Amino acid sequence: MPTMPAILATTTWTSLDVWIVAIGAISGVACALPGVFLLLRRMSMMGDAISHAVLPGLALAFLLTNTRDPYVMLTGAAIVGVLTAVFTQWIHSAGRVDEGASMGVVFTVLFALGLILIVQAANHVDLDPGCVLYGDIEAGPLETLRFAGLALPRSVWINGGVLVINAAIIFALYKEFRISTFDPTLSTTLGINATFMRYLLMTLVAITTVAAFETVGSILVIAMLIVPAATARMWSDRLGNTLLVAAAVAALSAPIGHWLALEGPAWFGYPGVDTKTAGGIAIALGGLFALSVVFAPRHGVVSKALHRLRLSVRVAREDLLGLLHRLGELGRPAENAMVNRLMRATQVGPITLGLAMRSLRREGLVTGRGRVQLSQRGAEAARDIVRSHRLWETYLEQHLALPADHLHHAAELLEHVTSPEMREGLERETGQPELDPHGKPIPRSPD
Repeated sequence: MPTMPAILATTTWTSLDVWIVAIGAISGVACALPGVFLLLRRMSMMGDAISHAVLPGLALAFLLTNTRDPYVMLTGAAIVGVLTAVFTQWIHSAGRVDEGASMGVVFTVLFALGLILIVQAANHVDLDPGCVLYGDIEAGPLETLRFAGLALPRSVWINGGVLVINAAIIFALYKEFRISTFDPTLSTTLGINATFMRYLLMTLVAITTVAAFETVGSILVIAMLIVPAATARMWSDRLGNTLLVAAAVAALSAPIGHWLALEGPAWFGYPGVDTKTAGGIAIALGGLFALSVVFAPRHGVVSKALHRLRLSVRVAREDLLGLLHRLGELGRPAENAMVNRLMRATQVGPITLGLAMRSLRREGLVTGRGRVQLSQRGAEAARDIVRSHRLWETYLEQHLALPADHLHHAAELLEHVTSPEMREGLERETGQPELDPHGKPIPRSPD
């Protein structure tokens, strides 16, 4: 992906472009903050339901007041947004309907009603139904509003105001939101009204959704609510960090999305044609999420694959040490070809086996090429592995009465998670035996 300086260098940006990006970034961050809690509550589709269901409130506000005053719009949206949550919960509880199904019933009915009212409102008020559905962020900088002597685009005032409200409420009630999100029962026990916190979140989502109408419309606003939060969850398991990363992802998607809207059509043979910035922002969010799925340090595909590989190599290392110790007990030479054959019989792949053997040689635990031998340090490590294995076999036989033919596999798994302290505990619990259930000597720890 091009870096931010490269993006800016390929396009001539005017003050209009800068304001478009600013509006998109502010709106995105405002959506991302409540979106994190929607995601954590497993209510992602509730954001989609509210973004569609607030249309009747918006249209009724137009029809009743004949004005596009933002305060009227936000009030109508907040009322219908809360009613959406109330109706969904009522249908779910009273009708014993799955929550997803009740959500689908409520938002589809309200969305259809909203579309009818939007068309009716458009006949009386200067309202573009397409703008409501898909947004018109490009026109945002053209209408300014003066407040406290400062003239800024109206969208900046509206979305910025919602951002301040969301940030202030989440900051002030951070503990309450956190507890009620992760454990509503504990929240109630501590005197925090989980139901109130739920409806407060729904109110914030409703207000944020309407504020974002002029930016991305009611259709794409779900991307700004959920995708930054989902992306942030790939990077962090802590709530505070997740909120910060989600805000950063939302802000970053605005310049990238606007650049895609300006330059993207030329890639498909339509030079000089611009597309909707809102769509570009949604694509940018999807791209950032895809990159996070692959490269996030903890939950990314690459990170998980590397972690599994490191774990497989560690297990293979310990299995190799144990095998070499057992061959030594039998007095058999550990020929390299035989060791490889025996290890692969335990379903260890050639790549994992090669990395494990290379690691043991690098650390000086084994020596030799044609014939593998344990060094002094390697012999001590191998003794600990075999000791853990045979102590576990003894423990499982004594305390769980497992049959003899079931002991080896269970002990083979447990030996890889046994610490020195656990080995000493096993020895005490089993009465410091000298032989395992198969009659093999249990290596003693050095004094």
